[in-house]
Amino acid sequence: MYAQRLAKAMGNPLYYIATMIPHDEEDRARIRRHLADREGWGFETLECPVNILRALELGDPRGSFLMDSVTALLSNEMFPADGYVPDCGERVAEELCELARRAENIVFVSDFIYSDAAIYDDYTQNYRKALAMADRALVHACDTVIEVCSGTITLHKGVLPE
Repeated sequence: MYAQRLAKAMGNPLYYIATMIPHDEEDRARIRRHLADREGWGFETLECPVNILRALELGDPRGSFLMDSVTALLSNEMFPADGYVPDCGERVAEELCELARRAENIVFVSDFIYSDAAIYDDYTQNYRKALAMADRALVHACDTVIEVCSGTITLHKGVLPE
């Protein structure tokens, strides 16, 4: 919700870059909830579960984008239906930074998945490392970096928007 408010304050047109690929009823319910949460806000939904730069073709780069989420995008790219792409992390990070450079206004949503367990299988550990790489690249590419955890807003870089 905070990310929606940030994107809305940046101006129109408004685009919501949806990255989730639903795999079960829980995912479909989450998508329905996200759509309901955005109802009336003026967002046009851009479905970009992979190939994130396509969002710039679907929307006006001078608009305001909310990309939800880095976490789902990376999962889709690394674990496609037909296999496993272990070395996609660097490419995804580069594409996200290119999106940040080319979009006039953009808010990225990512999840903190770095402290859930002590031991991970190789697939999960590779995914976590790739997500960390993408998150670090975005920290460098973006003007402002904000963490929202349980309603607490922490500014890590830049200035909090008004």
